[in-house]
Amino acid sequence: MDTLPSVQTSESSVLSILMNKPEAFDDCTELQPEHFPTDWLRTLFVEMRRQHAKGPFDLVSLADALKDHIALADLHAILEYSAHSARAFAVHVQKLIDARKSRQLYDMSGLLHELAFETSPIQERIDRVQGELIKLEDAKDADEWVDAYQASIEHLDLIEAREAGTVKGIPTGLTDLDELLDGGFQRGNLVVIGARPAMGKTAMGLTIGLHVAQDYHVGLLSMEMPHADVRDRQTAILGNVAIGNIKRPHKGLEFDRISDAIEKSKTRKFYVSDKSGLNILQVRAKARALKRRKGLDVLVVDYIGLMSGLDPKAPRAYQIEEISRGLKTLAKDLSIIVICLAQVNRGAADRGNQCPALHDLRDSGAIEQDADVVGFIHRPIQADPNLGAQWADYGLLRIAKNRQGRTGDVHLYYVANQTRFGAWGGEPPTNSTQGSKSL
Repeated sequence: MDTLPSVQTSESSVLSILMNKPEAFDDCTELQPEHFPTDWLRTLFVEMRRQHAKGPFDLVSLADALKDHIALADLHAILEYSAHSARAFAVHVQKLIDARKSRQLYDMSGLLHELAFETSPIQERIDRVQGELIKLEDAKDADEWVDAYQASIEHLDLIEAREAGTVKGIPTGLTDLDELLDGGFQRGNLVVIGARPAMGKTAMGLTIGLHVAQDYHVGLLSMEMPHADVRDRQTAILGNVAIGNIKRPHKGLEFDRISDAIEKSKTRKFYVSDKSGLNILQVRAKARALKRRKGLDVLVVDYIGLMSGLDPKAPRAYQIEEISRGLKTLAKDLSIIVICLAQVNRGAADRGNQCPALHDLRDSGAIEQDADVVGFIHRPIQADPNLGAQWADYGLLRIAKNRQGRTGDVHLYYVANQTRFGAWGGEPPTNSTQGSKSL
C-alpha cells in the first residue's frame, strides 16, 4: 500500500479539507485527478468524489472502499492533516492547478527541442506550439474519455446553468434568427453564411459582429476589403449614416451621427485584420494571438474563398476541405464561434430567383459537412430587378442546416444605404402586398 508523505503538501491539505467538509467539492469543480502528482492521491480523490456524488461519506466508507490501496492509519492522518479554512482551501487548490501546468510546461520543453530539428514548415511547427500553450491557458485538465454517469452529472450542471442564464448562446441581434437557433450561436460551432455576390454576406457579418461586440470579443479577418472600407461600413452601421455620404461628405454628411458612431465604437470589442490570402495556419495563429492578448469569442472570416491552401498545387476542393476542417477545429479548440462567409456556385444563379441550397456551396462539399450551422442570404430584388417596390428592402436568411436544432427562414430588412440588416416585421412581401419593416 502507498503511505502518507512525511512532508506537508497542498495535495494532502486539499484532500483533508474535502474529507472533513465535503461541501467544499462545490468550490473546486475545476479540480481533476490529474492535478495530483501520485497514484495514491489520485485514487483517494476519485473515490471521495465518487462517494460524494452518491451522498454523505466518512472515514469508514473510504477505508472500506480503499482497503487494498490505502491503510486506515494513513486515511486518518489525512483526516487530521490540515486546518480547514475556506481561504486556505482556495489557495491550495490553485497551487495544485499551477503545479500541474508547470509539469506540462516542463514536458513541452522536450517538444520544443524536437520541433527545432524537424524539417516540416516552420509556421506549422510554431502553430503546434501555440496550440499547446493555448491548452495550458484555457483548457481544463480533464480526462479525454468521460463515462456516461459522470457525463450525465456534468450535463445536469450545464442544464441548471442554462436555466439560471449563466450559460447561454451568443445572440446575433436578429431576434427571429436567435429564436430559430434557441438563443443564438453556440461556442465551438462553425457557422457558414453563403450567398451569391452582392447579396449582403459582408453586411451580415458586420451586422452580427458589431452587435455581438457590445458584450463579447469579436475578430474580423477581412480578406476582401481594406481597413478603410470596413471602417466606412462600421461608421454607417453604428451611426445610422448613409455610406454614400461618408464616402462623399460634401453631399450632406451629418457629423452628429458620425460622433455618435465614434462614441458607440468605444464600447465595441471589435478587432479587424485586413491581411489577404491567409492559410489555415496563419488564421489559427492570428486567432490564438488575439484571444491571448485581447480576448476572442467570435471570429468572422470574410471569406473562405479568399483563403489559401497550404499546398497551392493541390486541387482547390482539397484546399477548401483543409480550410473548413481547420476552422471547425479552431472553433472547438478555442471555444469560440467561427462565422465563415462563403460564395455559392454560379449554377445557383441559373435556377432563377431561388434561394441557394447546401449543394451550391462553392468548391467543396466539405464546407457543408464540417459546418454546424449553414445559412443562405437571398435578396429577390437583386436577382430580379423587375420585382415591385415592396421587395426593395427585403432579405431572406434561410437556415438550411442546424446540427443541434431547427431549420427555417428568417425574414430581414436590408438597409441598403447603411449596408446592414435588421428585423422584418409582419408577413414577407408578395407581388401584391407591402411588408412592414422594423429596425
